[in-house]
Amino acid sequence: MSETTGESRRPGWPAGGLDAAGAYLVDAAQRTILYWDILRQRGNQFFASMARQAPNVLNFDYELVLDGRTLPEPVNYGLVRIVPPAGMTVDDRKRPFVVVDPRAGHGPGIGGFKAESEVGVIMAEGHPCYFIGFLPQPEPGQTIDKVIRAQARFLELVGERHPDTDEKPVIIGNCQAGWAVMMLAAAYPHLCGPIIAAGAPLSYWAGVRGENPMRYTGGLLGGSWLTALVSDLGNGKFDGSWLVQNFESLNPANTLWTKQYNLYARVDTEAPRYLEFERWWDAHVLLNGEEIQYIVDNLFIGNKLSTARIVTDDRRRIDLRNIKSPIICFCSRGDNITPPQQALGWIPDLYDSVDDIRASGQTIIYAIHDHIGHLGIFVSTGVAVKEHREFASNIDLIDCLPPGLYEAVIEKATPATANRELVRGDYITRFASRTLDDLRALGGNTLDEERCFAAVDRFSATNYGLYRTTSRPLVRVLANETTAEWQRRLHPLRLSYEIFSDRNPCLQILPALADWVRQHRRPAAADNPWLLGQELCSAWIKFSLDAYRDWRDLWLEQLFFGFYGQPWFQALVGLKADDGPPRQHPGLDPAHLTLVENKKATLREKMDQGGPREACLRSLLYVNLLAGEADERKFEMLRRLRAAHADSLSLAGFKAVLREQFCMLLLDEKRALATLPALLAGVERAKREEFFSLVERVATAGDPLDAAARRRLATVKKLFLGKEVPAAATA
Repeated sequence: MSETTGESRRPGWPAGGLDAAGAYLVDAAQRTILYWDILRQRGNQFFASMARQAPNVLNFDYELVLDGRTLPEPVNYGLVRIVPPAGMTVDDRKRPFVVVDPRAGHGPGIGGFKAESEVGVIMAEGHPCYFIGFLPQPEPGQTIDKVIRAQARFLELVGERHPDTDEKPVIIGNCQAGWAVMMLAAAYPHLCGPIIAAGAPLSYWAGVRGENPMRYTGGLLGGSWLTALVSDLGNGKFDGSWLVQNFESLNPANTLWTKQYNLYARVDTEAPRYLEFERWWDAHVLLNGEEIQYIVDNLFIGNKLSTARIVTDDRRRIDLRNIKSPIICFCSRGDNITPPQQALGWIPDLYDSVDDIRASGQTIIYAIHDHIGHLGIFVSTGVAVKEHREFASNIDLIDCLPPGLYEAVIEKATPATANRELVRGDYITRFASRTLDDLRALGGNTLDEERCFAAVDRFSATNYGLYRTTSRPLVRVLANETTAEWQRRLHPLRLSYEIFSDRNPCLQILPALADWVRQHRRPAAADNPWLLGQELCSAWIKFSLDAYRDWRDLWLEQLFFGFYGQPWFQALVGLKADDGPPRQHPGLDPAHLTLVENKKATLREKMDQGGPREACLRSLLYVNLLAGEADERKFEMLRRLRAAHADSLSLAGFKAVLREQFCMLLLDEKRALATLPALLAGVERAKREEFFSLVERVATAGDPLDAAARRRLATVKKLFLGKEVPAAATA
């Protein structure tokens, strides 16, 4: 017995240990009750959302512009205009933005989920913002092709509502909406302005061994026959819960433990954030069987989008080379759903070199985040105030970039930043020229690995054909809307909401019990040793689940390549090792080649035509862009100079002149320089000096020029002031 306390003490038990254990047990019991009650609120929230006519998680008011169900080909999509919050003003004369939400199992609204979001930063920059969302139930007979045509009509309507701007709408497509927007722009390029594809998979076979396991799913399931079976059992509809479950299976530690443990461990403060996110994550929607089959066969397994092998039902070929507006691909190395290889692999799939990109008149920009996850690309506040705000604030610069491949480099601006007064916001954006080798350096498939995925595609077509012939008739006879609805209700994800909700009579006492706990809450002290033990136990569980995930992914990868890499199996599905790449670059259109040659001839003829505007732009491109970089500070200086000199040329006209001058330099740099004085013929020397001063001010508006750029600027000065071009300048 203790002489001072009168209580027995176990050997080695710390003083006050029993008190700490008791305090922890009370705290743990209370947290358990509160945790269950939050899950109950989540379930109620789910059913309340599903009861709404048009459930969404938009954090902004909106007004309906067009309901897709009223179109000649009805779809469950709709176009709304976002109403600016009080105190925020937008200018209808500015180009509008259209945010298209992903229909990948979840409900709409993720692009406007928070005040600091894609929608929020767009309106903060003064641009009108529209939103294309959808309803939980698809329309009868709805297909992907019909959705594309509906969205084309939405874009036409947006353009009609803004007659005071000749600039086409900027379109943002998140995840699934990214590839849908790219297909839309390829089919209707005249309707689209710059396109931002955020976290959008466009080349589905791409990836790196040991890192991207999701791309093996189709092959491990034997192809798309299972998709057809699930749709048939759903009476012609596919439950998006299955797609969500696929996402969650990628990270079992987060799904099975971390997300729920964080709520349990911080139950007093975590509930609002948890319920806010679950409001979107739990809003599962349906797709028609035809829609999901199209997606799986043509995209996930067939990988046909990036090689122009998709043709719509109205005979339009979906060739991404048809897109003439700038394309911005935003992805992340931390994204295990759409890794950079899948987001950017379409570029080397389509093109052999940057010259091919330029010949097609395309401007492609990519930005790679270092660590953010897939959902963070759309919902992270940090990403919204940095990347998305920079894209929005520099959209005119992006629209004017000459054809080519660029990487967006976004850096923090500091007081020491050169020409800081030209920076709008807290970051500086530069667009650095890149080559296809920079993309290939990210990693990708070998020829043998490509052949494995091609074998999956052929095997899938065989299995799907067998299913349609042998099993589908019986399945469709047995399925009806009642059985389909029960299957959806019994899906593990949906069932968890029903179990933890007021629909469960066993939980009727839980609200009152949780209220009593909140009134008598006794959290354990932060230094309670049992809380430390709890954290250590949690860390061990997470480590174990991560180890299981790594082992599972490695085993599945080995199984995939071990089976589909067998020469006998590839021969069985019609592939031979000496056939070359299973996917060829799409053929060059003879009409396009003729157009390119005619354009070259026209450019040669026009090199000595124009005036001071053409001379200044050609000189700026020669000094700066041929060095491989465009800087927002230079464009801001150019914008200010244009405003000061009352240049009446529209942005579209300015873009056309800029691209033309850039192409002249690429085509024949020596002649483009030699003809510069001809553009200034008849201009007096004082005026020439003024024009050169403008060129110099813009050229030096960014970081200090390197030696090569200074030599090019000196060459331009001699040309503007009437001196000969030195031989070294055109070397």
